[in-house]
Amino acid sequence: MKTLYIIRHAKSSWEFDVSDEKRPLNKRGLNDAALIGEKLTALLKPIDKILCSPAERAHSTAKIILSYLDIPAEIFKIEPLLYDFSGNDVTKVIKNCSDDINTLLIFGHNHAFTSIANLYGDTYIDNLPTAGVIGIEFPVTSWKNIKEGKTVLKLYPKLLK
Repeated sequence: MKTLYIIRHAKSSWEFDVSDEKRPLNKRGLNDAALIGEKLTALLKPIDKILCSPAERAHSTAKIILSYLDIPAEIFKIEPLLYDFSGNDVTKVIKNCSDDINTLLIFGHNHAFTSIANLYGDTYIDNLPTAGVIGIEFPVTSWKNIKEGKTVLKLYPKLLK
């Protein structure tokens, strides 16, 4: 059994004149990431690997959420291919994971993450909101063999307010 958790970065700020990759979180994003992190402590299976887009907003979201979880720092890695908006590179990253990883958590972006949730989950979502989390379980032993799985978690900040 393989479990994939995808977390879209929290709400970012357009206030600063910086490149897309450098955009920080805004106040709502900071609050929503903390809200999600606190709730996830009781919902996630033990995580084997965490991969994160190098974008500032994704990395900041990851740092906030992971501060609530008891996860060793050595399982966290920045993965440049997760700075993807189509989902093609995200799919490559997932399918190329080592098979000794049973539970994978990734932080990244839309439209890629909504596409991944709909491609692999059995529950259609119109849009994965900022700081939204989707969990999908796959009845396989190898990441390269994942096809449609079972959506086992849908968590959005709006549901917690």
